[in-house]
Amino acid sequence: MPEHTAHTDRPARHVALVLDIACVWSYLGYARFARAAARHRAAGRTIEVAFRPFQVAPHAPTAGEPLTEVHDRDLGPDAADKVAHVRALFDADGTELHFDRAVFANTFDAHRLIAVAAHQGRAEDMVTSLFHAYFVDGHNIADEHTLRDLAAETGVVWSDDGTDAVRSELQRTRDDGITTVPRFSVEGGPVLIGAQSEDALFAALETSAPPRQAE
Repeated sequence: MPEHTAHTDRPARHVALVLDIACVWSYLGYARFARAAARHRAAGRTIEVAFRPFQVAPHAPTAGEPLTEVHDRDLGPDAADKVAHVRALFDADGTELHFDRAVFANTFDAHRLIAVAAHQGRAEDMVTSLFHAYFVDGHNIADEHTLRDLAAETGVVWSDDGTDAVRSELQRTRDDGITTVPRFSVEGGPVLIGAQSEDALFAALETSAPPRQAE
């Protein structure tokens, strides 16, 4: 179902995003994309956004564990410096980030909820809510009660459907050889990988916008 569309004589621009809620670069990239999309839509243009799932840690626990412990374990003695570098990037971007609150957890059900929200025209809002829950509020987004609350807050009617479809989409992502996220594919335009700048994302949307149709 299309979402965030406006009345315009230009056809909708389709954008496919591959990301993971537990990926800090997906969070930063999506925050920038959301701002670029808002600028694009403010000019009367229309975008339809589709989300494809990716899991940076498909074997992460559903019970969750403090992300700081994961950083210490995986990044070793350089953990503090690397985390400080990422925090500085977020500060410069004006995007809130709290690694000290984050709960590292499996994102499969979060992706399923995004798919449910997409059928109700609220996928973008749901992704924003999930990122905020993970990287700002420190919620366990593998917990069903948490996901139900987030769905209700976002205006999404809960459904248990979609498990097989998400598994299939994750396999399709692997089959396509996608190993790095975020990934932004603009119909008729470029494929941008990584936490691109807001201006780069806006330029991609503008450059690929179709010409105005004859009246």
